[in-house]
Amino acid sequence: MSHAPSYYAATANPFPDQPQLVGDLSVDVVVVGGGFTGLSAALYAAEAGFSVVLLESQRIGWGASGRSGGQMIPGMRWGAVDLAARFGDDHTRQLVGLANLAGDMVKGRIARHSIACDLRHGHFHAAAKPAHLEHMKRELDCLERLLGYKGARVIEAGAVQDHVASPMYHGGFVDDNGGHLHPLNYALGLAQAAREAGVRIFERSAVTAMDHAGPVIATTAQGTVTARHGVLACDAFMGELDPKLGAMTMPVANYNVATAPLGEDRACALIPSGAAVSDSKFVLNYYRINADNRLIFGGGEKYSPRPPADIEGFVRPYLEQVFPQLKGVPIDYGWGGMVGVTLNRLPHFGRIGNSFFAHGWSGHGVLLTTLAGQLIAEAMQGTAERFDLFANLPGRPFPGGTLLRHPLYVAGMLYYALRDRL
Repeated sequence: MSHAPSYYAATANPFPDQPQLVGDLSVDVVVVGGGFTGLSAALYAAEAGFSVVLLESQRIGWGASGRSGGQMIPGMRWGAVDLAARFGDDHTRQLVGLANLAGDMVKGRIARHSIACDLRHGHFHAAAKPAHLEHMKRELDCLERLLGYKGARVIEAGAVQDHVASPMYHGGFVDDNGGHLHPLNYALGLAQAAREAGVRIFERSAVTAMDHAGPVIATTAQGTVTARHGVLACDAFMGELDPKLGAMTMPVANYNVATAPLGEDRACALIPSGAAVSDSKFVLNYYRINADNRLIFGGGEKYSPRPPADIEGFVRPYLEQVFPQLKGVPIDYGWGGMVGVTLNRLPHFGRIGNSFFAHGWSGHGVLLTTLAGQLIAEAMQGTAERFDLFANLPGRPFPGGTLLRHPLYVAGMLYYALRDRL
């Protein structure tokens, strides 16, 4: 079984197919899910001395970890201003300080394991409205006050062209601590590092049942894994394994395209800083220039899990709105995937019996997932303070149950999409 077609699949580094699980195994840790969260948890656990098995229903990096925009956006969906208003300065200082360690963790993993994933530095959050720019100024003030945050600055409308050649924006937030990468190759690099650390990886081994009481037992079609600890790392697909956890997120479809190579001069003219760019709309556009000078662009509003018949035709209007100078540009690849979004856009961490879970990254999964892996491994070793900072964040399921939660979510998204246009 190959990866779903995408630019990333077409340019993936070599990685051997892993076997299916056949028979019964007993280990310290069983991880369910072969994306960033599961791979990171498996790797950190193996480095801590645990014996680890990872079970993936498809291929390593099959889900959002191998299909996303590849944007390394510091922090969480809630900024420091919003967190401080809800939780106070001290709690916010701990949360944001911990979340901001994730960037160095990812970069450290890439360097330590020599992962060839086109790592590039810098993120630009473009202000879609003047009011958004004022909020960015308050955010920077709050980060500097609480954390002494370095490497970030707010730019006014007149300097936007130094960062992105688009007429749409009113300034923005430049953060040198962000960046972008080839997400599938990062996932494959983590998988190789995990194998070298002793993790046994099984692909095409979907878990059909999981018992979390006493020893954790993960059951597949052809075998079982019994373990002291379990890790559920399925994000948008969590509901297939645990409906109660699945109700905490909404699987949301995102679609990306990769243009034909633009050439170095033209690519540099589009995004002179070379940073990843996302805008401040609720239904946002996000894009970057990659290693072979293609524009990788994600955007658009799609409220059904059924993909559009023509992904290129679906995304192109949003691309050409941001970059009118690219009207008619050839598009070589179009693909989509599902991401897990929580009701309040904060990640959802916790425990069920002897298993740990972390999901609902809400667009910030490239960095936070690697952090989650370390926090889960720490909690397995009996040091759960940092894990609990996230586990204690508020969260509640989407209303309406399995029948109504999607229509209610669509209604909410349509409301915010309308606000984007006003």
